Amino acid sequence: MSRKLIIDPVTRIEGHGKVTIQLDDDNNVVDAKLLVVEFRGFEKFIQGHPYWEAPMLLQRICGICFVSHHLCGAKVLDDMVGVGYSTSNLITPTAEKMRRLGHYAQQLQSHATAYFYLIVPEMLFGMDAAPEKRNVLGLAVANPELVKRVVMLRKWGQELIQAVLGKKMHGISSIPGGVNNNLTAEVRDRFIKGDATIPSIDDMLEYAKEGLELFYDFHEKNRVMVDTFGDAPALDMCLVDNNGDVDYYHGKMRIIDNDKKIVRELDYHDYLGHFSEATEEWSYMKFPFLTELGRDKGSVRVGPLARVNVTKSYSTPLAQIALEKFHAYNKGKSSNKTLHTNWARAIEILHSAELIKELLNDPDLQKDQLVVTATDAMWTGEGVGVVEAPRGTLLHHYKANKEGNITFANLVVATTQNNQVINRTVRSVAEEYLGGKAEITEGMMNAIEVGIRAYDPCLSCATHALGEMPLEVTLLDAKGNQIDERRK
Repeated sequence: MSRKLIIDPVTRIEGHGKVTIQLDDDNNVVDAKLLVVEFRGFEKFIQGHPYWEAPMLLQRICGICFVSHHLCGAKVLDDMVGVGYSTSNLITPTAEKMRRLGHYAQQLQSHATAYFYLIVPEMLFGMDAAPEKRNVLGLAVANPELVKRVVMLRKWGQELIQAVLGKKMHGISSIPGGVNNNLTAEVRDRFIKGDATIPSIDDMLEYAKEGLELFYDFHEKNRVMVDTFGDAPALDMCLVDNNGDVDYYHGKMRIIDNDKKIVRELDYHDYLGHFSEATEEWSYMKFPFLTELGRDKGSVRVGPLARVNVTKSYSTPLAQIALEKFHAYNKGKSSNKTLHTNWARAIEILHSAELIKELLNDPDLQKDQLVVTATDAMWTGEGVGVVEAPRGTLLHHYKANKEGNITFANLVVATTQNNQVINRTVRSVAEEYLGGKAEITEGMMNAIEVGIRAYDPCLSCATHALGEMPLEVTLLDAKGNQIDERRK
């Protein structure tokens, strides 16, 4: 008899999602979908608010990557007042470096949370391990010293976010045309040398290297599984500088194919001319794609794996060594291997720590030129901002009337960009682990979540939905009747 599997809710991701898998009479997978069924509507309720409120309000869409939303909004406001990247009149080096420092701090703590709290327990204990063991509490029992270092890694990132943005959550530092504070030498030295409450930046680098070694060890012991799990082909996209290297704060949007040939490269201000957004009745999350290639061939992957695939090199030595190893392993091709996302995330933890160390030693952070003052004549009333958020390319676009009130807002978040490739991953994992099987086990169901979790999706951002991220899997028979369901 054909069946329908339901995982509801999907656990250990941000937001609420549900997976439905349709099997035929022989238990072969005939359909698999990630359903996102909530709605928030941030683009609508921001309308009518003064434009300068946007970076403060819209960062509340998320409690994890709020710095990315704050900076994205700040870049939009720069454009609107006439000092952004759409003009030749840019903010000061001190202002941009302060923003970058906060951005790298968020990537460090966000990646550390996703990697060590959610992914490493499954690497160490296996997908079939009991749920009560397969989490950070189980990790604390098995390796308490590792967990102490992980907690400190995240705390260090949060403390740096507070020092740069004024608050540990939902910062207030970026304003139209710049920032409202610099970094004093005393505060800088606290993060470089450490004190009684936090370790030094060199300690952070050691913790980051340990995280990467964990992946190498896991990969060595599970090479076949890691390299075949959830293969999901897609184009890769991220922001790059003029050398073709990833830039987490600013750059051109570069899209490459599996042979690393450039499919398209564009100024992000022109995104509307290149991307379309498909919708489905069963999900509130949109499916963006390159218009000229269509939805199937033109869907892109963003985030750690895409960035490591796209970037040619890193400016920092330790991350560069790790990148060369990754590129050599994949023989110069882009990796479509879902679990290589965790490898890429571990590399980016190390890269973020190195970038932070560079900036902490940059004397521009102590300078006083923080804001470029705009005149009424410079007002454009429209702007587009993009950053590479931890989960991938994040875009904000606002328009305002002559009174300065917002009349239009569009947010294209990383998880939205990944929507198509996440669905491909769910289908691939379902075919491998559930297809043709007479019995569906807890470990097999968890494999679906492992595939989704690799993207560290934020469904709250993507759908603008309220709530926690539970997962739901539904099994349907050939006639569409529900025959099994699992909720977490």
